[in-house]
Amino acid sequence: MCTLHGLPVAFARRWRARGLLAEFHDRMGGMVREDAGRDPEPTAAVIDAQCLRAAATVPASSRGYDGAKMVPGRR
Repeated sequence: MCTLHGLPVAFARRWRARGLLAEFHDRMGGMVREDAGRDPEPTAAVIDAQCLRAAATVPASSRGYDGAKMVPGRR
């Protein structure tokens, strides 16, 4: 027996199991891009890595310097 409160959760679980949530997300993203006058598929992506400040006890061989962010540490 399903109550009305748990109904959206039950649908979301079924949709996620079938991969429909990802499909909805991708389609809606394409629609938003088209409404803005752009191509529905993005042509580029930006990937960034986070630098962690290394303690003095970390060996120098595993540490480096990120010139773009100007921080010493490790990735």
